[in-house]
Amino acid sequence: MFINRLASSTRSVLGNRFRMASNSSVNNVCTGNGIINIDFLKKYNSSAPKYALSEESHARVEGIVNTINRRDVGQTEFLDAVHEVLDTIIPVFAKDPKYIEVFERLVEPERQIAFRVPWVDDQGKVQINRGFRVQMSSALGPYKGGLRFHPTVNISVVKFLAFEQIFKNSLTTLMMGAGKGGSDFDPKGKSDNEVMRFCQSFMTELYKYLGPDTDVPAGDINVGAREIGFLFGQYKRLTTCFNGVLTGKDLNWGGSLIRPEATGYGCVYFAQNYCDYRNVSLVGKKCIVSGSGNVAQYTVEKLLDLGAIPITLSDSDGFILEEKGFSREDIAFVMDLKNHKRGRLCEYLEYSKTAKFFKNEKPWGVPADMAFPSATQGEIDGEDAAKLIANGIQGVFEGANMPSTPEAIHAYKVAKLMYGPAKAANAGGVAVSGLEMAQNSQRQQWSREVVDEKLSGIMKEIFDMSLSSAKEYGLGDDVQSGANIAGFLKVADAMIQQGAV
Repeated sequence: MFINRLASSTRSVLGNRFRMASNSSVNNVCTGNGIINIDFLKKYNSSAPKYALSEESHARVEGIVNTINRRDVGQTEFLDAVHEVLDTIIPVFAKDPKYIEVFERLVEPERQIAFRVPWVDDQGKVQINRGFRVQMSSALGPYKGGLRFHPTVNISVVKFLAFEQIFKNSLTTLMMGAGKGGSDFDPKGKSDNEVMRFCQSFMTELYKYLGPDTDVPAGDINVGAREIGFLFGQYKRLTTCFNGVLTGKDLNWGGSLIRPEATGYGCVYFAQNYCDYRNVSLVGKKCIVSGSGNVAQYTVEKLLDLGAIPITLSDSDGFILEEKGFSREDIAFVMDLKNHKRGRLCEYLEYSKTAKFFKNEKPWGVPADMAFPSATQGEIDGEDAAKLIANGIQGVFEGANMPSTPEAIHAYKVAKLMYGPAKAANAGGVAVSGLEMAQNSQRQQWSREVVDEKLSGIMKEIFDMSLSSAKEYGLGDDVQSGANIAGFLKVADAMIQQGAV
């Protein structure tokens, strides 16, 4: 079931987080109508001496933007992601216009799948959800990217995540294409049996599009070890094949050590590399961390390993503050609360006598040195960024996917903060997924030390590539632009070599 016109009727409930009026001081914005504002191209016209586009190239890029706006109107999250990348790779087009046509192909998914997911709840009632899989690019390998189960999931969110995945997977140096999927199903408040029945129904439709050399999903928000197990079991039942079709599996049956930790660990490794470049030490630095899932938990754990002081965690009810920092015992309690008891973060107050809980608030007003947004997209807006900067924050490193709005990113750059964009800083998760695929192919399981060493090396290589590309195009240490350029060029060259497919 392929989607061609679903975009015109789909609207994200998160849309208001991303819709901002046109503002000439902010380069990456969509209008309130959910389209890309073409005005950002003015700074690349022929009268601008730096990265000037020829009249022909300018017209071609403008035509691509108009086509995207027409085809994907209202898909605000996707359009913001496209705009963020496009605004940073224009210098590539100015240097070599052959890449303009490649970008036009890249923004159109190779395949979009949407399907009905019927399942029976514990009261015997049939429930209906919608499932998605966007297979964005196979230029570098089989489609690779997570599955997200959350009420906000729609075609725009999935396409945005799949588009981001192109660059993230390219930067890992592993041979992986890009995809993303999920459903508007909410596991919260559901029994294990209800989650199992949903996962089995979801996989019954999706399995025909998957395979270890075709498409290899992983987990994402609300898709953890439990859900991966149910999904894999149904895939195996339907295909009679035991293969590496999913990553994030349990260690007993094909999973990789360090996989749950990988995104959080990798984000901190990226931050460490950026700090080393700026001659800044993480030791003793107070760190704001949002979220309380896998990414946040293991970000805190690795920060503790490196001598930093993580002081916050959050969930949808608010955030907790440990002014003197979390201990290893504290984070172990949070892991048990969230991963096993499925509890709320406010329950942490029953354990800690020193913590404070701020209901329905975000942690970005807390004075600190570093910020690690690790919850969800759009969690830091322009006002939040202003608070961070006013409180002397030195760096923002994104563990979540696109957690900073365009206005926030603009503020980071004006303030010359160290900024680790999601597609680079949180690539550790998919990197270790790729290592899990390699282990599955070899029928081996590598030691924790081997995987962690490979992860650390990959994150250093991602930082080095991003920095090198930024400097090549005269952008200093703007690793956001450098990451987009490096990721794009690798995929684009492969697409050119493989022909018009």
